[in-house]
Amino acid sequence: MELIASLLLGLSVILIFIGLSIPSQPSREQERLQTYGSRPRTLAEMEMRMPFSERVALPLIRGAANVVNRFTPQRNIENLKRQLELAGNPNHWGAADFLGVRGISALVTVVIVLILTMILRTPPPQNFLFWGFGLVLGFYLPAFWLTSKIRTRQHDIQRALPDALDLLTISVEAGLGFDAAMAKVVEKADNELSRAFGRAAAEVRLGKIRREALRDMANRCDVPDMTNFIAAVIQADQLGVSLSKVLRIQSEQMRVKRRQRAEELANQAPVKMVIPLVFLVFPSILIVLLGPAVLQFTTGGGFGIK
Repeated sequence: MELIASLLLGLSVILIFIGLSIPSQPSREQERLQTYGSRPRTLAEMEMRMPFSERVALPLIRGAANVVNRFTPQRNIENLKRQLELAGNPNHWGAADFLGVRGISALVTVVIVLILTMILRTPPPQNFLFWGFGLVLGFYLPAFWLTSKIRTRQHDIQRALPDALDLLTISVEAGLGFDAAMAKVVEKADNELSRAFGRAAAEVRLGKIRREALRDMANRCDVPDMTNFIAAVIQADQLGVSLSKVLRIQSEQMRVKRRQRAEELANQAPVKMVIPLVFLVFPSILIVLLGPAVLQFTTGGGFGIK
């Protein structure tokens, strides 16, 4: 009897789990209620679903941009647009947004310096000096960051260019067109150069002339090797020269330049190691070698004196 009861209990548990695992089909009334009974989202709900950067940070940046933009000459704004383009348009910022970032950075730096001066209790004349220094430093810190982004992007493009040219050469020699070869570079790599090729290929698909798209790509990169390569491709296209031969020559030249740059960096290594050796390694060696002897002499144990 106990065995039958335990079997029935186990069977009932299994049936319960099976019933819970089977997805239930909503009734027709439930389907109609879900279709017609849902209310549209309010503006507050839509704003709360947005990320924090778009909900809070972006309005602050644009508010500060309106203030800073009034005191910025138009020539500086054009230069800033050019720098953002060379940096790859980080965070999808426009010139006005970046000016707002600079304004907020200056304000935050001044507040930090103000708190530090209150904690350290510096006298009033020095306070004004520190506040002015914090204002200038905070305003120019984003510009330093942008310059660093430009250099990093150009360095990445220059490093990836020889491999991309090899892939372009192989693809064109295999029978692909230049546009399809650019698409192959975009497919096989994920770096700044592949993104630049991807934008140029998208512009060509939208109807832009290929040589104009390539010139714009060279201007956005501002890398000498890239500019020379684009000029050679455009010239070959205009003169009717075989593109595969031009790409082969450019690929070989890029490999030679990469090897020369590597040799140049290797030759600079001994010179760059002088300062760490003189100021870091040699003092440590002298301390390890002469430290015990100096301690022995200072304690009166030198020359056998006790």
